[in-house]
Amino acid sequence: MTKLTQPQLQQLQHLLDQQEATLEQHLQREDGEKSDFLQLASEVPDTADSSFATLTIDLDNAAAGRDLSALRSIEAARQRMHSGDYGDCAQCGVEIPYARLAVQPTALRCAPCQDNFERTHAETLNRPSL
Repeated sequence: MTKLTQPQLQQLQHLLDQQEATLEQHLQREDGEKSDFLQLASEVPDTADSSFATLTIDLDNAAAGRDLSALRSIEAARQRMHSGDYGDCAQCGVEIPYARLAVQPTALRCAPCQDNFERTHAETLNRPSL
């Protein structure tokens, strides 16, 4: 069980709320831009313009996927807060320092376990999604 104080938990909840609001704004803006590019891609007879519009849509889709993944991480962090597991490393069970959580409130692992995870899963983490 984590030893985070109530004020620390409230501050971390506030950080999660701020991140969520920012991500939702990004998604709304990206959705509007995507419809503009979809219209452009379907109207332009020029192949280069059409290719550019398609590439832009693909990049926007990747950004939206990243934002949705971040929103899922925020929801998972909130669930851990509710269950009392928040702030405990999912791998080794050691308490994640408040300083790490203040920088990355969705952190699932302590820094040493996260480093190990990234080294052992580098191929999967760096593989582009299709």
